[in-house]
Amino acid sequence: MQYLLMLYANENGWSQMTPAEQAQGVAAYAAYTQALKAGGALVGSNRLQNSTTATTVHVADGKSQVLDGPYVDSKEQLGGYYLIDVPDLDAALAWAARCPGASHGTIEVRPVWSM
Repeated sequence: MQYLLMLYANENGWSQMTPAEQAQGVAAYAAYTQALKAGGALVGSNRLQNSTTATTVHVADGKSQVLDGPYVDSKEQLGGYYLIDVPDLDAALAWAARCPGASHGTIEVRPVWSM
């Protein structure tokens, strides 16, 4: 079954890190991604640009409303995702707990509803 691991964190945290801390973070995510690949769980992943680049679309009364910025203001923003294919929720939660983002943000785990 496929699960989407959505990585939420304070997107300003990266710019506040030293170059050494950034390099350590990149290495941690590279190792995690490699572990997902080696485990046969990785379907896809990507990092998102900052929420300031977001555009929000909402249709009300048949009229499209387009707004600059993210849908909600919050302390943490969606910064990236991993799409994984694992046997069950327990396996998805185990992978989420291993994600480097779990130590400085939140990982939302959601089953994908196949269409």
